[in-house]
Amino acid sequence: MGGESTTRTAPRGGGASTGPVGSRTGQRLSGLAVALGMVLFLGGFAWGAVVYLPYTVPTSSMTPTIDAGDRVLAQRIDGADVRRGDVVVFKDATWANAPMIKRVVAVGGDTVSCCQNGKLKVNGKVIDEPYLPTGTPAEFSNFPTVTVPEGRLFLLGDERDNSVDSTAHLTDAAGGTVSRGAVDARVDAVVWPMNGMLERPTGFETLGGLSSPGPLRTVVALVIAGAVLILGGAAYGPVAKRAAASRARTGTEPAGAR
Repeated sequence: MGGESTTRTAPRGGGASTGPVGSRTGQRLSGLAVALGMVLFLGGFAWGAVVYLPYTVPTSSMTPTIDAGDRVLAQRIDGADVRRGDVVVFKDATWANAPMIKRVVAVGGDTVSCCQNGKLKVNGKVIDEPYLPTGTPAEFSNFPTVTVPEGRLFLLGDERDNSVDSTAHLTDAAGGTVSRGAVDARVDAVVWPMNGMLERPTGFETLGGLSSPGPLRTVVALVIAGAVLILGGAAYGPVAKRAAASRARTGTEPAGAR
């Protein structure tokens, strides 16, 4: 009526505006980051729970490598995979009714004795043990040469004068040795206090290969990467809104106020 046109101009873009394309893309990417982060974060924890066992060390027999009260992570392994120099968690009924942590110094077929100039001797070779308390000999009381039966292990604590280890069981039927099958896990790291991964016992390299570190570093990297992605993705929304609000205020500011 009155000849007025009823034509309306359609919004640019052919329909109702749903926000900048960049904003929609950012939301999708942030959602993807959170989803991927959850997979990495939870996957890392799940992997760690399957591979590692936590232990609290009750005594100081492994000082200074591991002190009383320290919390360690030990990788579940088969006893057949134990190597010289490994710090292992085992349980032997003739030793104690609880898990114990000691260092493997000899395996089946080895001969072990102490001491030559204050140092341990395995298969006729003097073993350098830098993990022992500074200035102390390998053993305060000598013990005769022991031949370790096949399938068994000879274990010592790093605090040699304060450790109930194979030397305290030399008169047992097994001559102080423990079955490989008694081993449940190999200590990979001290996590409280955060002393990190145990150093490789290089003094045993001349006798054969050493154990490789477990996947703890990879597990930790996955958990950290997942946490970063989750936090970054979750932070996108609030940051984008604040940036949009800032742009809006700048765009409506009177020209004379500049």
